[in-house]
Amino acid sequence: MHGTSHHIGLDTHDYGILTEPMQENMIFTVEPGIYIPEEGFGIRLEDDLVIQKSGEPFNLMRNIPIEADEIEALMNQ
Repeated sequence: MHGTSHHIGLDTHDYGILTEPMQENMIFTVEPGIYIPEEGFGIRLEDDLVIQKSGEPFNLMRNIPIEADEIEALMNQ
């Protein structure tokens, strides 16, 4: 089992108290995953988000392809 999020800071897995409110300039991962133990397989997709003063969080991973067809096109260049 893998958690769905963690803080990012000076260390990749910085310790943070997840029950405290998010504040401007904090960075968190969002990493949903699926694991199929019977198949010995698992995958998760990670976005890293910066909390903004207002509006939606800024996605640091927004330009990284994650869809299969995007990755295949990139690999075929």
